[in-house]
Amino acid sequence: MNRLLLAILGTSILTAATGCSNREAATPQADAKGGSASKATKGTIGVSVLTLTNPFFKVIGDSITEEARKHGYDVIVTSGEFDVARQQNQVKDFIVKKVAAIVLCPCDSKSIGPAIQEAASAGIPVFTADIACLDPAAKVVSHIATDNYGGGKQAGQAMIEALGEAGGKVVILDFKQAESCQLRVQGFKEVIDAYNTKRGSGRVLIVAELPGDGKKDQGFKCAEDALQSHADMAGIFAINDPSALGARAALEKAGKADQVKIVGFDGQLEGKQGIKEGKIYADPVQFPEKIGQMAVASIFQFLAGEDVPANQLIPTSLYRKKDGLSDPMLK
Repeated sequence: MNRLLLAILGTSILTAATGCSNREAATPQADAKGGSASKATKGTIGVSVLTLTNPFFKVIGDSITEEARKHGYDVIVTSGEFDVARQQNQVKDFIVKKVAAIVLCPCDSKSIGPAIQEAASAGIPVFTADIACLDPAAKVVSHIATDNYGGGKQAGQAMIEALGEAGGKVVILDFKQAESCQLRVQGFKEVIDAYNTKRGSGRVLIVAELPGDGKKDQGFKCAEDALQSHADMAGIFAINDPSALGARAALEKAGKADQVKIVGFDGQLEGKQGIKEGKIYADPVQFPEKIGQMAVASIFQFLAGEDVPANQLIPTSLYRKKDGLSDPMLK
């Protein structure tokens, strides 16, 4: 009798222990930071930016991630790294993963169209950030971006201010694959053209447009080439800070840093530091964190069945050396 009782008790203890073990296995474990393990999310948002080598796009990705998590959504951030084929494959992967929405900073404003159409056919809403899609057949819910055209006009005013009454020859370092950069150059040119029509002398003459591609090394090469063709060049307008800083390095190497005024675009930390140090004259400053926040707000408005504006633009603010000298974020 005692042996039978002991056997029953042993079995009960083993069952209780096993039950406890199973409950622990089903409970989310603490993560490495001490928080609770991965909780069930409401869905995932796929993001593909132009490049993560430029801090501007990293801020967009980080901002989208932070805002989406407040709504209980995960975010996958990838980078096309200027390769539209790579970005198209990233979109295909998002479709396979059945993400709730996609945000793109297109590597090529026209060539990305078919990938956007494919996502839309799968019932996944697509939003563009900073760089628009120019394929009319591609359906984008909303484009959220800097007012690049207005920023380009600010850059034109800054160049006129930098060159003064003497005027001079100016070279543009562009990136024609990106609609945002096309708008910056358009705004810049319109201001310069309007200025020149009012002057007999001291005009600002755009003598070349070179493919800076938004990269520091390419900006360096283009500035070197420009100096070979236009030794008396007086100004450079670069469509972003990396290409502007690359151009500055080429000018320093050639001993022409004091001769040529540079106007950039972006106003990220490295660019602002360059302005404070006199390497760049001025930047129309963008606000990438606002772009990310507005993109997420637009996604959830759309998912809730609300109307979303087709275009949402955020104005730039011109940043000069005096702003850098009082900026607590700089060295």
